[in-house]
Amino acid sequence: MNKLTLLLALALGLLLGSCARKAVPTTSGKGPGTSVSVAEPLVRATNTSFTFLSAKGKAQITMKGEKQGANISLRMRRDSIIWVTAGLLGIEGVRAVLTRDSVRVLNKLEKTYFTGGYDYLSKLLNVPVSFAQMQALLLGDYLPAPTGTTPTVTSEEAGRQRVVYPLAGVLVERILQATGRVQQLKVSDDATKRNLIVDYTDFKPLEQQADITFAHATLIQAQQAAAGVVTAALNYTKVNAGRERLAFPFTVPKGYKRRK
Repeated sequence: MNKLTLLLALALGLLLGSCARKAVPTTSGKGPGTSVSVAEPLVRATNTSFTFLSAKGKAQITMKGEKQGANISLRMRRDSIIWVTAGLLGIEGVRAVLTRDSVRVLNKLEKTYFTGGYDYLSKLLNVPVSFAQMQALLLGDYLPAPTGTTPTVTSEEAGRQRVVYPLAGVLVERILQATGRVQQLKVSDDATKRNLIVDYTDFKPLEQQADITFAHATLIQAQQAAAGVVTAALNYTKVNAGRERLAFPFTVPKGYKRRK
């Protein structure tokens, strides 16, 4: 696997939540400022709400002292499809398309492709992953505690909230801004000494939804036994959200070999 492919894989894995062990259901809404489920009445979370979203920016991953950067393009149809490309110097190297039940990856540098289910990412990253996790963590949205679990909610200064709950052997902790947007996500696993910290910063209003702010900078720090501490910084230079229809092209050129 070349460095660019590894970059995208790590970015996907870290954003999905390296310590997560099972999917968490999302809440849905039709208007701006989707609130979390009434099952958590004390949690004042505000999620993004749109039909289509597009974003462009840069990513840099540091692993074992080595740095690798790439230009990133993101397109999304909420609750339906995520389209990501990564490349250098204007040349696309990797393209990935995720739907609720499928994963497709095209590696233009190695002339290979993959089409299958989420078991591919789960094996590649050694953690179960899901579309819901990917979407929420890319957007900085709040995911409620699983059914039957009551979160601990603590009020902090400046109107922030700290929400903590256990999930399949790990501890999930989120800090919500006074606006209801997720400011930080922590996932810790004492048994395996793995942990994940995601910080969302540089919040700006979306042009089409001035009442919703979106984090244009995301810093991910993950610690795992095999890779040590891995950091990934995503900085978006342009984000558009609305109802304008987007295309999600994915075509396998002739001569490409399928990766098993």
